[in-house]
Amino acid sequence: MEENRIKRRIVLVPVSAQGHVTPMMQLGKALHLKGFSITVFLTQYNRVSSSKDFSDFHFLIPQSLTESDLKNLGAVEFLMKLNQICESGFKQCLSQLLQEQGDDIACVVYDEYMFFSQDAAMEFQLPSVVFSTTSATAFVCRSVLAKVNAESFLIDMKDPETQDKVFPGLHPLRYKDLPISAFGPLESVIKLYSKAVNIRTASAVIINSASYLESSSLAWLQRELQVPVYPIGPLHIAASAPCSSLLEEDRSCIEWLDKQKPSSVVYISLGSLALMEIKDMLEMAWGLSNSNQPFLWVIRPGSIPGSEWTETLPEEFSKLISERGYIVKWAPQIEVLRHPAVGGFWSHCGWNSTLESIAEGVPMICKPFTGDQRVNARYIDSVWRIGVLLQGEMEKETVERAVKMLIVDEGVDMRKRANELKEKLEASVRSGGSSCSSLEHFINSL
Repeated sequence: MEENRIKRRIVLVPVSAQGHVTPMMQLGKALHLKGFSITVFLTQYNRVSSSKDFSDFHFLIPQSLTESDLKNLGAVEFLMKLNQICESGFKQCLSQLLQEQGDDIACVVYDEYMFFSQDAAMEFQLPSVVFSTTSATAFVCRSVLAKVNAESFLIDMKDPETQDKVFPGLHPLRYKDLPISAFGPLESVIKLYSKAVNIRTASAVIINSASYLESSSLAWLQRELQVPVYPIGPLHIAASAPCSSLLEEDRSCIEWLDKQKPSSVVYISLGSLALMEIKDMLEMAWGLSNSNQPFLWVIRPGSIPGSEWTETLPEEFSKLISERGYIVKWAPQIEVLRHPAVGGFWSHCGWNSTLESIAEGVPMICKPFTGDQRVNARYIDSVWRIGVLLQGEMEKETVERAVKMLIVDEGVDMRKRANELKEKLEASVRSGGSSCSSLEHFINSL
């Protein structure tokens, strides 16, 4: 009897947004290092597909929604519509790929928000695997929220006393820590979550996390989903993956960091989507200046409503920055966090940034904006105890206190705990470690 030939191609389907593309490309690199050919189905053309770092990957870029559609629809409705229009195009791409590659597709790995991929994979009898680019705990929260009654939950969320209560079964997360998105109404968010967490016929779930960080949440998922759950992160360490930034990085900040004292600099980057009001930026600038600590501040073009970059900020802002600060439009984040001058990271607490900071042993100031960022911030502050959580209105006194607490007062203890976590994460991706073994188990399952 002829033995089954091992299939060596994996098709990846990311969401074309920085926080989702980055870990998916890291996953692709990790699988490529194990001998798999990688095809990436991108719904928007971007820098990743033309990057020399991923020249071994095959990219499929069909006609899709545009950035103007995203602005008009909002993120939640955009994702729902994207799933409606992409299925037929993805089926055509899979059909063509199967013809060209001689039925050599091992599986389709899709971002949980690209759930159209599963029906397409089923049509061609291909195994499908869900990839969650957030923490396991955030996935648990979405699974719980997918089952709540939106109307009654909304009433609870409007009660200030309820907001501070721990949500049943999700200790230590409070109601206000749950991943409710600012990008759409609650009913739409819950509808999207119910689609995303419904793994249906998927044969496994991959999580960009490590067992040590989220053991109870991973156990919950394994129990509830009833398919193998593979925590294989942090992928940026496991894959030693190159940069997959969708924005151009300004490397001049590394030269500036070289001139600063060890563990003295606060690095500030609030992600690829968050918007900041001018009054909040001024309060931040005042607080940072008053802290007497040097700071490297990423201000993304378009992150100030009504402004291309910083031209609408008052002259006062420039004066506050000029003495101790350095501003760039985007930074090589992992390299920055690895720099000995960096003593703390002021972050929106997206999962990629959270993992990158822990992996370099850098404690954090947490200012989450939406979604799973709140979940991560609560864990950083209350579970791992490697950060300071900023809540309420942005005020210069609060900012100054947080910076001094992070860099001076409690910085040593926080850095010690962060370094302990760093060592555990590094051990997890080494041969014999939990994440490394989990990746091997996933590959063997194929």
